[in-house]
Amino acid sequence: MIRESVDETISVSGKRIRLTAKQWVHIIESHDYMSGNIEKVLETVNTPDCVVKGRKETLIALKHYPETSISEKDCVVVYKENKDGFVITGFFTSKPQTIKKGNTIWEK
Repeated sequence: MIRESVDETISVSGKRIRLTAKQWVHIIESHDYMSGNIEKVLETVNTPDCVVKGRKETLIALKHYPETSISEKDCVVVYKENKDGFVITGFFTSKPQTIKKGNTIWEK
């Protein structure tokens, strides 16, 4: 079942990654500070600082932002790159090293 896309981007490996309305609502309901940061979520997938292998065939893109709506943070976006790639969730963190300790598969 195809869900309505809010927007889409291309990952560093050239795969089309969709951000569905359902997932965007999930992101902003779970992390209200993400409201208004859809561009940062898409940009993080498109031009990350690094990509880490996640669980269950997910990838985690990280990108540092000197300024966000809440302060200097790293954006973290979990997504899948399959035939119908999509964003699972996204959030800001001040502790990217806890995520980067995973298996880095791509770095800028």
